[in-house]
Amino acid sequence: MFVSTLETRKLQEGRNSWHCGCWGFKSFLLLLSITLPFFLPSQIVRIYGEIARIGAGIFLLLQLVSVIHFIIWWNKLWTPEDERKKSCSLGLFISTIFHGASFCGVVWMYTSYASRSSCFLNIFFITWTAILLAVIIAVSLHSKVDKGLLSSGIIASYIVFLCWTAIKSEPIIIRCSPVNSEKENRDWITIIAFLIAIFAIVFATFSTGIDYKCFQFGKDEVEEEDDVPYMYGFFHLVFSLGAMHFAMLFISWDLNNSPAKWSIDVGWVSTWVKVINEWFAASFYLWMLISPVVRQNKVTGNNEPVQETTDSSLA
Repeated sequence: MFVSTLETRKLQEGRNSWHCGCWGFKSFLLLLSITLPFFLPSQIVRIYGEIARIGAGIFLLLQLVSVIHFIIWWNKLWTPEDERKKSCSLGLFISTIFHGASFCGVVWMYTSYASRSSCFLNIFFITWTAILLAVIIAVSLHSKVDKGLLSSGIIASYIVFLCWTAIKSEPIIIRCSPVNSEKENRDWITIIAFLIAIFAIVFATFSTGIDYKCFQFGKDEVEEEDDVPYMYGFFHLVFSLGAMHFAMLFISWDLNNSPAKWSIDVGWVSTWVKVINEWFAASFYLWMLISPVVRQNKVTGNNEPVQETTDSSLA
């Protein structure tokens, strides 16, 4: 679908009808694509697994950019204006909720997953998350950045959530778990968690695939009435990467070992993938806060000699 809809620009093109219709033939292709892998050699499936691991990582990066783009849009939506003082108070209320949830999340993770000194890895994960939150808040409130508390509160909650999911993906260690492994691995809990994960990933795939503009680095093109509403090729590319991410969840990102029964996205590989994703999210958001100041300082530095020459000549 990505190859067949790439560079589709106008609604009158035949590829637009292919993207929006032909559901009978697409259903046949879907059933064929589900059945065919059972008859393929294991070597080919393993090659796809290696590709899927890279594609799943790319999907996490695209999802991260989309999430931060949404946070920036939400922050602009609640930016206080003279004629909208109510939005200022509501934005302050929402930012307080997010920051409070982040703080409570860190405290809860300490008491639940790092109650003993032997849980040194969990202590490191949670402590480093708390440090990242403090740095994000401090940078957001700096006079040169001045981005307020709303966006930092949302990204702080997202980072705490990533830290919690990383800890939950660790192999069961009774002394570091709030409940024993028998209760924690009940089938219905696993099924509910998996259904929630499916909904979250599908929603993220839809929103990322349609929100292609936040990934454009060039100038925005002028849209016409007969233009397609979004980039079909990019939409299907994101869906293929999302499917690769699903594949990695089923095998816990480990191609060499089979996961245990009723164990989805559990293992050290899954844990470190989520931890690295958390660190990258914090670093990416901090760079988005600092980069305008850095560019402004460069421009000011380049203009300083010109300003001094002009002043001396006027004198």
